[in-house]
This record gives sequence, C-alpha cells and structure tokens, in this order.
Amino acid sequence: MGIQEECGVFGIISNSTTDVGQMVYYGLYALQHRGQEGCGIVVNHDGLFTSHKDLGLVSEVFTRENLKKLPQGEMAVGHVRYGTTGGNNRSNCQPIEVNHQKGRMALAHNGNLSNATTLRDELELSGAIFHTTSDTETIAYIITKERLKTPSIEEAVLASMDTLDGAYSLVVMSPQKLICARDPYGFRPLCYGITKDGSFVVASESCAIRAVGGEVIRDVEPGEVLVFTNSESEKEKTGNSGAKIMVTSIKKNCRRKDRKTCIFEYIYFARPDSVIDGISVHSARVRAGRELAKKHPVEADMIIGVPDSGLDAAIGYSLQSGIPYRIGLIKNKYIGRTFIAPDHRMDQVRIKLSAIEDVIRGKRIVLIDDSIVRGTTSKRLVDLVREAGAKEVHMRISSPPFLHPCYYGTDIDSEEHLIACKHSIPEIAKIIGADSLGYLPIESLGCLLEEGEVEISGYCNACFGGDYPTEIPADTRKDKFELPLSGKCET
Repeated sequence: MGIQEECGVFGIISNSTTDVGQMVYYGLYALQHRGQEGCGIVVNHDGLFTSHKDLGLVSEVFTRENLKKLPQGEMAVGHVRYGTTGGNNRSNCQPIEVNHQKGRMALAHNGNLSNATTLRDELELSGAIFHTTSDTETIAYIITKERLKTPSIEEAVLASMDTLDGAYSLVVMSPQKLICARDPYGFRPLCYGITKDGSFVVASESCAIRAVGGEVIRDVEPGEVLVFTNSESEKEKTGNSGAKIMVTSIKKNCRRKDRKTCIFEYIYFARPDSVIDGISVHSARVRAGRELAKKHPVEADMIIGVPDSGLDAAIGYSLQSGIPYRIGLIKNKYIGRTFIAPDHRMDQVRIKLSAIEDVIRGKRIVLIDDSIVRGTTSKRLVDLVREAGAKEVHMRISSPPFLHPCYYGTDIDSEEHLIACKHSIPEIAKIIGADSLGYLPIESLGCLLEEGEVEISGYCNACFGGDYPTEIPADTRKDKFELPLSGKCET
C-alpha cells in the first residue's frame, strides 16, 4: 500500500530498582510496526540518565551486549521511529535528552506539530541551537523554557500545550517523575496500565502493555496529562523497595478541542490486537470489510486479504458477502527495513509476498487491501494474483481514496503523487489491472468507531476529505529543517 509507519512511545516507572531497560525493550518490540528507522531507550537510576540510540530495528540496535550496558533503574522511556519530519540519521533518534539548570529530561514523541516551523524559527531567533531536524526537539525546547518559569515539570508540560499545535503523544521523564500527555485533539493513541509487580507503564498501544505482562487501565484522554511519582514517604519507610507510585491526572486541557482521533490508526497503523479509546482495532477493520461488501458487492469465488493490513477487512467482507475467505498470499516474515534488493529491477512485492497457486488458479478473486497511494504496489499485487492463475481480480479497499496529504504524523505523499488525485476510480482500476475497484465511502468511516455502547464521535479524516482540524503548515516538506538557509545568513 505504500504508507510508512508512525512512531511509538513507551515508558515505565517501577516501585523498586529493577531492569526497566529490558521491560522497555519488550515494549518497543511490540511497537515495532509503528517505526522501523531507529529506536532508543533512556534509563533513569537515582536521577542519572543512561541511554542507547541508533538506526535500525529494535533487535538490531539492542543486542544482548547493548542491553547489558543499560543499568537497572526506577524509570525508563523508549521510542521507535519513523520520521515524518527530519531525515533518517542517528541524531534524530529518540528519546531526546536535555540537561538544564533545573535538571534532566528525556522525551519521546509520536505525532507531528502543524506549527513546528513557526515555533522553531522563534526559538532560533531567541538563541536556541538545534542538534536535530525533527520537531520533537522543538517540543523539548518549549518544555524546557516553561520549566525554568514553573515549579514542576508537569506544570511545564501543561503550559507548553498552550503553544504546541497538531499531533503529539508524549512520554517525558525527569529525575523524579514519569509524565505522559496527549494533545487536546487526541490525534494519536496513548494508554497506560500496571504490571503484576506494581510498575506503571505508558505506551502508544495497548498491545505493548500486554506484551510486558501488564493490565491496561485506560486510554489517556485528549488533552490529559498524567504524572507518575514514587511516594517519598513510602521510600523512607521501605528503603525504596515496595514504595507506592502515585498517579495524578491533570485535565485542565481536556475538551478544549473537538476530538480528532486519526481514523487511519484503525484502518492501518495500529496492531489488530490493540484497543484504542475503547474500540478494538480488529473489530473496526472487520466492520470496514462488512461495509465494503455492502457498498461494493461482486460475484466471486473467494476473498483474499493482503497481509497484514488487509486480512481483518477481508474477514469482514467474507462474513457479510458469504463468499469464502482463503489464505492466498503468504508474507515473508523475515523481510525488514534492512532488506536491500540486489537489483533495482527486482520486484520487492514478489520478495515480500508469494501467491498460493493451488488456491487461486481458475478462481474469481476479491483482493482486499487497506489503501492505494501511488498505485504501483496495487498493480504488482494484482499482477501477482493473475500470474497465479486467477480468472478475475476485483480489488476492494477498506478506506476512501487518498486525496490530500497529512500533517499530523502520517507520511501520506503530496497530492501530485496520489493516484486518486489524477484519475477516476475506473481509470485506477485499469491502471492497476483489476477487473473492478471499490473503495470504502468516506461517509461510512463512522462505522469503524461504533462498538457496542462505545462510540467515538470525532475523528480526523483530512487525508480523505481535506477538512483539516488545524491551520495548514506554511512549509509542508518533510526535510524542511535540513535544507540550506538560501542566503539568510551572511558568509
């Protein structure tokens, strides 16, 4: 489909000194689908920070030897990165660490600020020197400036939310506290839970909390700030071991904005076993498939989902249509970001996926995927199924056509590269080689977010409909902070 993953954040605070770095490692492993460019972990032991960050997958960066170098501690934060702002280099790996006169801070961020350029320009004019090209460092600077004026780190985070605009789910670690915050729109997911030993964990998705043996408590509300602190009185009584962790919720910024949860989290980004704001991702995708079958029925012999993001919708389409669901495409589980095609003419779709000819040969196939961006991947998928002997290939997409770029952390290309901006649906079907093509109508997106008594009334679908919740950034280039200054400074 062609859309890149997002970032993932994870944090833990323990009631004793323990191997928190390894716990973050497991959490990041569960969030690997959200970012494969780079990752990092910062461990806090008695107020001293130790970190390791680099480009690569979690398993590549955190070898057994590197994990051993991380000390035991009371808190830790971690991050997996896909860069929607800033280049793919080691300096942009998170968490970002800051040292200032009131102490240390480590920050991990998922999302994208819509006013990042304006804020960075203002900071640079006031003397700030940036070491990265990501908007996360801008957030770190603003929180640090507020920290110098406020009595606590949580108040600094709270105050900075008046300045930041756009999408940000944050995990912030100071020497004494772990803090998480979700922007007032609630663009990106964030939740927290508790482990059997009483440690609290914060993560982009519930699947990461369960991966470390934790129980999910709830989602962080849009605009909410949560503060986790070890009780000093308990520490004195127990010598730290067994100290209780206090959780404080600050909801001053809640309900300041209309909720705008990213609908594409449910369509593609999140893992199917996650629950976001009370809605099961798997169930949302099944409902999308059911709705797709109602809107675009077709006579066929079997339903096939494109691994992995099309599988749940394919099940829904099958349940609604009565057409049998079969496994017709197999994904190579060992393909990662380090895979390099030996020849530029090599079709990477064929390396990543293979068709089961005995299943497909002579059949009329409904092929389900989550989206079409440029159309090149979809064409290769259709070709792959046809070469396996399919009599007909009907493409069904569990999202509406992409017509607009995203400014909130989804790496959706500019309009000039979006196939739906240049061609009608019948024309796209012809380009990708499908016998027919059907998208989920934009007015049907709400069905994804209705589950029993739970319903999310507000969501962002700007990439489909163009209705942006915030002001559109003046400079929308991903590499805007890496470009030369074009003569702004004297030589």
